[in-house]
Amino acid sequence: MAKGKGAKGTKLTLKIAKKAIRMAPDGRRRLTLSNMGITIFPKCLLKLKNVDELDLSRNLIQKLPDNIGSFSSLRGLDLHSNKLESVPESIGNLVGLTHLNLSNNRLISAGLPSTLGSLTSLKSLNLGMNQLDNLPPTMKALDSLQELGLFDNLFISLPEFLKVLSNLTKLNMKHNPLSHVQVDGERMENKNSEAEEDMYLVHESSLCRTCLKRCQEHRDGVAGGRGGGGGDVLEEMRIYRGLMVPNSVAAVNQDVWRTRKVECEPIR
Repeated sequence: MAKGKGAKGTKLTLKIAKKAIRMAPDGRRRLTLSNMGITIFPKCLLKLKNVDELDLSRNLIQKLPDNIGSFSSLRGLDLHSNKLESVPESIGNLVGLTHLNLSNNRLISAGLPSTLGSLTSLKSLNLGMNQLDNLPPTMKALDSLQELGLFDNLFISLPEFLKVLSNLTKLNMKHNPLSHVQVDGERMENKNSEAEEDMYLVHESSLCRTCLKRCQEHRDGVAGGRGGGGGDVLEEMRIYRGLMVPNSVAAVNQDVWRTRKVECEPIR
């Protein structure tokens, strides 16, 4: 039986893992093994057929098993704050995943497989705090994706395929060396670090009236200052329709970015 080593040399066996499974309020079975000093992914976990959510965050895991895709029951997988440099191709077999958190690892773009595009049930994907400068173009197939975290990486421009993700409502691109950005389709040169700080995008339907008006006025002001190129600007503004930069809902850190709510009056 494969065993993972936890804090103080503790052996994580299948028996121990089964006892740690808890029922969440929504009826899902959740296994939390966070912050246990685990250095090797416990392969015994792959024998669990009734776990819906697995939390292995804040450990020291450097590699996922090549057959991680056999964990077919998973709907949520949290591996943030480990030491992962790559993700195996078999992750594309986890077609039931709705939430995947790989933030705060050591991932490079070459370590992301094209099979990520097979995770068509994904609603939330967090790849923040890594060393990424581009994403597999196959991710254009993630039609269900609503929230994407790419903050604290090495992107110099927004991934091109984002324009076809029709359900994307939140995009966190803060702290990237962006040479230019496109907000609601409008190309904006990034001339200072302040522009990097502001690259947190949400859909306009998520904003309160005040924030929406402020964003629209800023967008219209920039577009109006382009002089004779009005036609080109209008064409570009269709690319990322609905995505804006709302400072009032920018996430504080990678632990809360996905669940943070807008606490002001919604649009009616």
